[in-house]
Amino acid sequence: MSTIGEIKNKFDAEVGGCQSTEQAQDLKVRYLGKSGELTALLKGIKDLSPEERPSFGAKVNELRNYIESALQSKLAEMKEQEMQRRLQQEKVDVSLTDVRPWGSLHPVTLVENEICRLMTAMGFEVLSGPEIETDYYNFQALNIPYDHPARDMQDTFYISDGILLRTHTSPMQARLMEKKKPPIKMLCPGKVFRSDSDASHSPVFHQIEALVVDENVTLCDLKGTLEYLASKLFGKSTKVRFRPSFFPFTEPSVEVDLSCSNCGGKGCSLCKGTGWIEVLGAGMVNPFVLENCGIDSSKYNGYAFGIGLERIAMIKYGIPDIRLFYENDARFIKQFGK
Repeated sequence: MSTIGEIKNKFDAEVGGCQSTEQAQDLKVRYLGKSGELTALLKGIKDLSPEERPSFGAKVNELRNYIESALQSKLAEMKEQEMQRRLQQEKVDVSLTDVRPWGSLHPVTLVENEICRLMTAMGFEVLSGPEIETDYYNFQALNIPYDHPARDMQDTFYISDGILLRTHTSPMQARLMEKKKPPIKMLCPGKVFRSDSDASHSPVFHQIEALVVDENVTLCDLKGTLEYLASKLFGKSTKVRFRPSFFPFTEPSVEVDLSCSNCGGKGCSLCKGTGWIEVLGAGMVNPFVLENCGIDSSKYNGYAFGIGLERIAMIKYGIPDIRLFYENDARFIKQFGK
């Protein structure tokens, strides 16, 4: 019985000096564990007389309950102290000025958002399509069969036979025309992929493709849309010029130039002295494309155009190298505001 009292006194002294939960766990193991002091006491019960054993066992169990209760109270006390310490360390003075740096939208995102806002105001529907595309939708449905030389214009990343990373967002136009009949006014922004990389080209870049299909659509409608878009992006004095070109999915096809926003058309280094900057390709939807998608080309026609967002951002913000968009330099991004 005297040993039980000694163990209790020793435990009281040690538990009072506990400074951490780890120390409390060590105490629990030393006193209550399989090799602990109370277990050793119980093993010695066999050496007592039958009359002494019940009272001795009861005293050991009483001490066990006391130790367990004391340890629980000590752990709860230390957890509360730890919580108060953390609250004190992590408190926020709401009167302090917020000095954290603000993030900025990427210039390509700014241009995309602006174009989508302008086009949806004209009734265009914004859609998205898969970045991993089939050869059929990326080429064949757009009047570019396997042996068509226009495929050489787009250096393509093939994943497997008939599966590729899309080279433009035009496949979504074919997908929509298969499911929805005219009138159609749609816009498809997104990433596209081509095996090309230099100061003005990137293997991953962003496009917005637009499509209108209805009765009696003309080149004048196309030019009016682009003039409105250019005036909003670059200023009211911006002029639009069409030059004949070729794209297999449009006929007739045009390259679209804008008067240089830097010099107002007088000629400078940005426009290489011409007063004009080439910005996009466009044209009237080829009847073969309409027929491929189940639309009667004798009744309906339309126009389409594709804009490179990096190209627009470079012109709008005077960015000389497309690679600046992808270097993740915070100093570059923060120039474009919150």
